[in-house]
Amino acid sequence: MTHDVTLIATIAVSLGLAFAFGFLAQRLRLPPLVGYLVAGVVVGPFLPGYVADGSLAGQLAEIGIMLMMFGVGLHFSIADLLAVRRLAIPGAVGQIVIATAIGAGLTLAWGWELGAGLVLGLSLSVASTVVLLRALESRNALTAPNGRIAVGWLIVEDLAMVLALVLLPALVGVLGGDADTAEHAAPDQGLLVILAITLAKVSAFVVIALVVGPRVLPWLLREVARTGSRELFTLAVLAMALGIAFAAAATFDISFALGAFFAGMVLNKSELSHKAATNSLPLQDAFGVLFFVSVGMLFDPSILVREPVMVAGVLALIMVGKSLVALAIALLLRYPLSTAITVAASLAQIGEFSFILGGLGLGYGLLDTEGFNLILAGALFSITLNPLVFAGADRLIAWVRSDPQLNRRFEERGAAALGRVEAELDAAREQAERRAAAHKTFTPEELAALFPLFASLTPEQREVLVLHFQPYSSEPGERIIRTGDPADALYLISEGEVEVTVDGRRIKTRGPGEFFGEMALLSGDRRSADVTALDYSRFAMLSGRDFHKFLRRYPEIRSHIAALAADRSRQTVGQADTVAGDVPNIS
Repeated sequence: MTHDVTLIATIAVSLGLAFAFGFLAQRLRLPPLVGYLVAGVVVGPFLPGYVADGSLAGQLAEIGIMLMMFGVGLHFSIADLLAVRRLAIPGAVGQIVIATAIGAGLTLAWGWELGAGLVLGLSLSVASTVVLLRALESRNALTAPNGRIAVGWLIVEDLAMVLALVLLPALVGVLGGDADTAEHAAPDQGLLVILAITLAKVSAFVVIALVVGPRVLPWLLREVARTGSRELFTLAVLAMALGIAFAAAATFDISFALGAFFAGMVLNKSELSHKAATNSLPLQDAFGVLFFVSVGMLFDPSILVREPVMVAGVLALIMVGKSLVALAIALLLRYPLSTAITVAASLAQIGEFSFILGGLGLGYGLLDTEGFNLILAGALFSITLNPLVFAGADRLIAWVRSDPQLNRRFEERGAAALGRVEAELDAAREQAERRAAAHKTFTPEELAALFPLFASLTPEQREVLVLHFQPYSSEPGERIIRTGDPADALYLISEGEVEVTVDGRRIKTRGPGEFFGEMALLSGDRRSADVTALDYSRFAMLSGRDFHKFLRRYPEIRSHIAALAADRSRQTVGQADTVAGDVPNIS
């Protein structure tokens, strides 16, 4: 083999070992993330054997960071955050400040510079949302109030880290790092000027992203979806995620991670966001694994022998210090002890944002390799031990609740505060369920029950109606109805999404449980709109022949249908945003 295969070897060996060690970690009931980090250690320069190309792995890791942050933006829910804001926002901010101060104080006792201590303390102050979600899922506690409060707490931490990623490059010179590496402003500029310039650049990017982006990117995705090409749609999503991240870094001097996060937030509001998330997930997972492998490559295991006291101090801060801080804050805000314990257990680990922030500090000269190794050691041990922490937390909560005196003192007194959170969580859940209904798959029986023209049918008559339904499916971009076509059927959407247009102008979209084509079928007029599939869709189709045959069989429902049709026609008149004959809907 004469050509260079360094990139292929790096990817193949990294993914192969990550799979092997991740599978082993899963069998040992540990998060696969531990296996990915161990795989990186194995192919790193500090152990004998094959050594992966560090520079290539670093660039692959950067792509992994961008795709992970893009995914965070796609799934970011402001409603869930607002539901738990009374505890999550003050609790997370207070815990980050106190834990960072403890970390900085610890490093000052070791003789470190203040800048290095702040970076280390900040890296250790935040936990991994990925690790927490998997821990809660394994306990069926993800939808419980305490579980959702813990997730909201970590979402606030993630947002705080996004802000830190923005401000750290601007503060490199002030904190004693390598300003030239950061391509930072001249050192004679004051701190306020530096921050003002940085925030102005970020604000300009945010305005462009959130004002221009929602008008351009969803439209572009919709146009690509109409081509019917799955690979072209996936390519468009990746081009937007990586392209916006790169453009943000090149034009506004902000991090790739922040640019990708806002790209995800922009697409979050698109009706195709679920499809974008689904199509990009495999690449997010693959490059995310490469990110963790590249992080493991930087870890020098000898630090466990050289600096055991430092490793123990870091681990104590992660698993004891910040957990106790969170416990105290939750109790001071008068929440139940069970809530405080759940949050404390959730914070007893660090993960992806710690690596990103630590790597940024390492690149800017604020943190040396020793400090970054301490972060990696803390992550490896805390993630490995976190299941044991949760098991202990579960036993402690059960013990408190089993003792009447302790339950009255620590649980019942926080019932009012938790009750308010539960009410807001219920409201947020209902909103999420309404959004999820757009992606639900309906059976023919459910569609028959939802169709308003047949609302007066008896269950037996509906059973007969369902027998007349014919399955129909379409691919993205397929034209289901064309303007001028004869009205030969009505369509009830079982799965997927369609777009209604008139003269090339988009009117609206329809999703599962909705229908189209019924009015032209009733009136006998030709179609007045185009209907195009935006996704892989399935329908229950009722032909015009079967429709009229059904009406002849049950003449008693003719008057009801005629009244509804007349009412529908009156609603349609004068509505410029409604397509007469095809679009009107009765909910």
